[in-house]
Amino acid sequence: MTGQDRPRPVFDPALGTETRALLAAAPERLVAACRPAPGPPRLRAATVVARLVWIPAFAVFYGVLPGGWLRVCLLASLDDDELLGGAMRWGRLPVLAMMLTPALQILLLMLGQIEAAAVLAAVSFTGWVTGALRHVREPAAARAAREHHGSYLLPADFDRPAAGLLVRAQRAVDAVLGSRAHGAGLLDDIHNAVVLPSQEWAIAGALAEHSRLRRERVAQQPERLSPRVRALLEPQDRAMEASVRSVTGRIEALEAYARRAAEADDAYHESRVLQGLPEQNARYRDLLAGTVGDDMAGAEIRGMAEDARRAETALRERVAGAIRAGHDLALPSERPGVSPRRAR
Repeated sequence: MTGQDRPRPVFDPALGTETRALLAAAPERLVAACRPAPGPPRLRAATVVARLVWIPAFAVFYGVLPGGWLRVCLLASLDDDELLGGAMRWGRLPVLAMMLTPALQILLLMLGQIEAAAVLAAVSFTGWVTGALRHVREPAAARAAREHHGSYLLPADFDRPAAGLLVRAQRAVDAVLGSRAHGAGLLDDIHNAVVLPSQEWAIAGALAEHSRLRRERVAQQPERLSPRVRALLEPQDRAMEASVRSVTGRIEALEAYARRAAEADDAYHESRVLQGLPEQNARYRDLLAGTVGDDMAGAEIRGMAEDARRAETALRERVAGAIRAGHDLALPSERPGVSPRRAR
């Protein structure tokens, strides 16, 4: 599946804005809904022992024996790839500071600045302890990905037919939300920021279910079934076809709305041009008055004013058409008089 045919992750609108942003910022933490939910993190016994030894050892080396070579030996002796790898990932500057701190402590002791050396040792030790304990806590993105597993859908949740339909839906949503008419507030009556994410999630949920069912059917190896058993599966096939048609119709409605939004964009551009017409008309009026007769000048000016009125009417009609198309997209839970239900 190419990048253009690959859908982006879809998040349940019921998730909070901060949670969605946290998950979107850490795609490597997300686990497809078609796979088992990740379990809570577990520390290896070697990691726990290494940390128990690591922290008090650094307390001694920072406070009693501030020697850079001792610290290098300690890092080399710890058989804990996570700790050593974490130190390397911090970058060259922090590691360089780690190596130079003991030398600075020795210099301060030689100069008789015992209190300054003690403060430096305490600050350095606190930093190292904080770094050690930081790995004990589960990262916020990993915890969110585990707790909200199933409330987001990834490309792996969709087979090729489903992915193609979802990409169409997402392109239509992007076209509407990226339109100048939406940005200018001309389509705000539809609450695009609410309706469109709900539509995308509902479509994605249906397509993910289609993908699961089709994968299960392939696993059944239908070519090895007898005609009588295959006949029993035909109602399932008809149900699948009906559901695919329904979802495809919803996607086509999204695409129709995107086309109406594009038309409204064109009309909005024309309206912006019309805003400068009065000043331009005055300049053209002076031009015509100086080159042709007054009667001809008046007719030309009246013609330009009539064109402006027609363009303004076209803008209102196109925006109204886009708004009507947008209202048809609302899920039952988003229509007046209908109790809210969670999109699936």
